[in-house]
Amino acid sequence: MIKQCPRVIRAEIRAGRFCGPTSGLAAGYVQANIALVPAEYADEFARFCAQNNRACALLYRAEPGQFLMSGLGQDIDIRSDIPRYLVHRAGHMAEEVTDIRALWREDLVTFALGCSFSFEEALIAADLEVRNIVEGRNVPMYRTNRECTAVGRFHGNMVVSMRPFNGEATERACEISGRYPLVHGAPIFSGDAAALGIDNLDEPDFGDAVRVDNGEIPSFWACGVTAIEALRNANLPFCITHAPGHMLISDRLNAELELVTDIQSLDWN
Repeated sequence: MIKQCPRVIRAEIRAGRFCGPTSGLAAGYVQANIALVPAEYADEFARFCAQNNRACALLYRAEPGQFLMSGLGQDIDIRSDIPRYLVHRAGHMAEEVTDIRALWREDLVTFALGCSFSFEEALIAADLEVRNIVEGRNVPMYRTNRECTAVGRFHGNMVVSMRPFNGEATERACEISGRYPLVHGAPIFSGDAAALGIDNLDEPDFGDAVRVDNGEIPSFWACGVTAIEALRNANLPFCITHAPGHMLISDRLNAELELVTDIQSLDWN
C-alpha cells in the first residue's frame, strides 16, 4: 500500500493529475463513500443509512452548503478532492466528472459513509493478500438479491465488494474486518456467489474482475455503493456521488475506527 500523506494525494486529485481508484493509497487513513444530497431529502436519506448501517454507516454529515470538510481533514474541499464523481439527474447517471465546483449548490448536504478500503490495511498487515491491490484493479462490486430496508423514496438491494481467500485466510479476514463495524465489518457471506444472486464473478456490476484461484473462497462485504443505488432509485432531480472505487481520502486514522460502533463517540463533526 502507498504510504503517501493524504493531503499530498488530495492535492494531486485537485490538480487533475490523479483520477483513478483509491484502494491501496494512503495506508493507515480512512477512506469514505460520498453522497451529496439536496437538503430537502437529506434527513430521509440519513434515516435510510441508519436503517442499513452495515452497508451505509454514516461517518460524517456536513451542513447544507458546507464544502470544506474540516471534521475529516485539513483543507478537504468536497468539490474537487475526489478522483471521479457521478452526477445523477432524475435517477439516471447524467455524467462522470473530476470536479464539481461548477455544479455546486448551497443546498447540498455532504454525507461520508464507511468504506472497506479502510480495513484493507489491517488485512495486509496480517499477511493476507488483497487481490485487487496486488493486481492493481478496482475492487469488484456486485448487485445482490438482498433487499435493503426501504425508507421513504430510498430503496434497493445491497451491493457487495468481493475479495477471495483460502479457507484459513477467510476466517482471519472475517475476524480482522469484524473489528471495524463502521467500515462494513465482517463479510455478510463467504461461499458460492449464487446464494447472493450473483451469476458470474467475472462480470462485476462495478469495478474490475479479479482472479479467484482454485480452492479460494470468495468473501463478500456490504458496500457503500448500496447508497448510490438507493439514490438512483429515489429518482431525485439532482444529486452527486463518488464513482465506485474512487473515494475521499481523509486525514482520520483507520485505528480510530477499530471496535467503534457509534461515530458520535469520536466527535468527528
